[in-house]
Order: sequence, then C-alpha cells, then structure tokens
Amino acid sequence: MANIITLARILLIIPFAAAFLANVSWNMKAALTIFIIAALTDFVDGRVARARGETSALGAALDPLADKLLVAAALILLARNGVIQGLGVIAVLIIILRELIVSGLREALGPRGKSLPVTALSKWKTTAQLAAAGLLLAAAPLGAVGESLRPAAGGVLWLAAVLTAWTGADYVRQSVKLLRDPAAN
Repeated sequence: MANIITLARILLIIPFAAAFLANVSWNMKAALTIFIIAALTDFVDGRVARARGETSALGAALDPLADKLLVAAALILLARNGVIQGLGVIAVLIIILRELIVSGLREALGPRGKSLPVTALSKWKTTAQLAAAGLLLAAAPLGAVGESLRPAAGGVLWLAAVLTAWTGADYVRQSVKLLRDPAAN
C-alpha cells in the first residue's frame, strides 16, 4: 500500500504539470492543489509503511525519488514561467544538482554494500523544498495568494537551498570516506 501511495506521488506530476501549463485562469490554483496532494503523500506513505510493517528496499528507493521528481518538476516549471528568476535560479540549480549528486553517490555505494542513511536534517530539507515550491506556486501570477507572497516564498526557497547544500556536503563527505575505505574495495 505504501509503495502505491509513493507511485501515485510520481504519477501526480503529470496532471500537476498539465494544470501548470494550461492556458486557463484557474491553472495555478489547480496546480497548487495537485502539488499539495502529492506533497502530503510523502508524509502518508511513510506512516502507512511503518504502521503496516511494509518497509522495503523498493519503498526506500522510490520515496526519495518521488520527492526529487516532484520538487524538480515544480522548480523547473516555476523558473520557466519567471516566478523564479535571477539568483533564484541558482537556488534551483543547487537543489537539483545536489539531488543528482547524492543519488549518484548512493548508486556508487550500493554495489559495495554501503549506504547513506537519511538524516533528520535531510528530512527537514525535503520539507523546506516542498514548502518553497508550494509557496512559490501560491505566489505565481493567478496563484492562490498572488505575487505579494513572492519575497517570503523566495526566502523559503533559499532556506531550502542552504539546507540542501549542507546535507549534500555531509553526504559527499560520508560517501568519499566510504568509497576510499580499502575494506570496501
């Protein structure tokens, strides 16, 4: 059941993007609604997995992937339509590049029987990323709140970028140590 919820989060990216790109007056409100539903599944799937004893390697791989795909889709679309611009694009690049680097490191560690455990700060990072994307969607033209929210939403985006860089640096440090371990070769 938990993996089905996680897969639903990934599949919701398609109607989210379609709503975002639709040429109708309610598109951003619909996109925000779909995004919120998808983001909430991140909290639901973990609770369901623990409550039902459904933790699995598949779930452990799919859950962070679903988060990364949802956040990346939202941030790319927001940059595309100009809600994120200027230095905000640097924050988007920090977030996307970190996620790709950490995913690659996890893949490199897998064949060696090593892993990078998810940290509490990394969970806060994901929450900040989801909050930033949601606030920026609400701050978009025709969004639920409007452009007056954009400075605060941009601040949350930078908070997410700082947490993302911080946790990414920690994962890189841990990975390098594990990959250099002669016992693991």
